Amino acid sequence: MSTEHPNQFALLGQRRFAPFFWTQFLGAANDNVFKFAFTLMVTYQLQLEWLPPSMAGLVIGALFILPYVLFSATSGQLADKHDKARLMQLVKSLEIAIMAIAAWGFYAANVPALLACVFLMGLHSTLFGPVKYAYMPQQLSERELTGGNGMVEMGTFVAI
Repeated sequence: MSTEHPNQFALLGQRRFAPFFWTQFLGAANDNVFKFAFTLMVTYQLQLEWLPPSMAGLVIGALFILPYVLFSATSGQLADKHDKARLMQLVKSLEIAIMAIAAWGFYAANVPALLACVFLMGLHSTLFGPVKYAYMPQQLSERELTGGNGMVEMGTFVAI
């Protein structure tokens, strides 16, 4: 038996891993581009008395993190009890709906709608996190799992 570990980058060429990797990578990038664009809009374009530019980044960041505090345990239980692939499809469908509302929010310069979308994107990320880590052991062999986890972490940090 060989103790050699497979090249983790080879996973990017495999149908059982590549779509999953790019989905989580683009989701992380989407979260950050959305928060950054919204922060820029509130800081430099809009003049809001109730959300001063000096507080915008803090409020947006706090709203994004709040669902992690409130719903992490529940999202872990959902990931344990339900089909991982189906949960990912549902959560990613939720992301598309949230971003459609956010697109309207940017167009209309509707800050309350965008703040709600920040919270909902945090909820989306809270739901997706446990599912993505529960999904990998079902799709990767024991020898590939460390490399797969490393690829997902690398993708997340590059996207951020």
